Amino acid sequence: MKGRADGGRWTPPLRRRRGPDWAAQPPTWRRARPALIAGALKRASARPSGNWFVVGASRDVRAGGRPYGRTVGGVEVVLWRTDTGELRAGPGVCPHLGAPLRDSRVVCGTLVCHWHGLALDGGPFAGWEPYPVHDDGVLVWVRLDAVGGEEPSERPAVPARPRPGGGVDAVFTAVGRCEPQDVVANRLDPWHGSWFHPYSFVDLSVVREPDSDDGDAFVVDVSFRVAGRLVVPVRAEFTAPDPRTVVMRITEGEGVTSVVETHATPLTGEGDPAPRTAVVEAVVATSDRRGFRLARAAAPALRPLMRRTAGRLWRDDLAYAERRWTLRSTGRFPG
Repeated sequence: MKGRADGGRWTPPLRRRRGPDWAAQPPTWRRARPALIAGALKRASARPSGNWFVVGASRDVRAGGRPYGRTVGGVEVVLWRTDTGELRAGPGVCPHLGAPLRDSRVVCGTLVCHWHGLALDGGPFAGWEPYPVHDDGVLVWVRLDAVGGEEPSERPAVPARPRPGGGVDAVFTAVGRCEPQDVVANRLDPWHGSWFHPYSFVDLSVVREPDSDDGDAFVVDVSFRVAGRLVVPVRAEFTAPDPRTVVMRITEGEGVTSVVETHATPLTGEGDPAPRTAVVEAVVATSDRRGFRLARAAAPALRPLMRRTAGRLWRDDLAYAERRWTLRSTGRFPG
């Protein structure tokens, strides 16, 4: 793919990295101050969410397909689409005898329970009440006021993304034994990137730390490893717009405006002794290079690769989050 730098000069997307080996890179533990990370996490936790929770990928809830089920905060939720593609959501327990509606069928846009044939069109019926739901084109959200406990909002605060149709998106989901704050804390510690994920990040440096008076963002210079010594250097900004979301946005370099949204959705109820959290990560990549239209055309083939890359990172990062929860729950968390 070809691209143009400022002034019209072509620049290659890849650079050859020459730098220290893993053990020779500067330690980052002094700058990764526990109090700084805890402060950023505390401010994020105080921001409103409007009681909206990310459930999964928009494309996973298909018109004419089977219903989609998820437990959020200990509450069973079922989602499906009408024949015209409109999203519906509500309790995942049949009001008749408690059947799991996620295992039922959608017939002509109506959810039909597979135990006794009770039909739900998405409106209130027999004590079953729908939940507010939102489809942003990449992710689906459900509003659960009893779980969130906040002042509800009409719509979730969807992070700014590349223009619709201008990027390639993929959604990865994993589940860990931890709470949402442990996932968010992981993302609010960019200093671990080159040490914990040397297969993906090199030459990482935090050039600005969060300041509540200046946008409360981490700004990071980092090179994404493509293969061997070939890397893509960028500047990225990390923000936490609500208690369960961290957004990384590329602000300089290749793929400006591309985003990685990490959403932490609690599966278990508050205070559960064995909490489980779903990490739903949406990657929306874009580029102003002319050849990027080929990537958009190849999106179905690229999505599994994008999910595989996210999965490798989260294999390690969930271990980080789970370890943090274990130490917190036993009173042995440092700092």
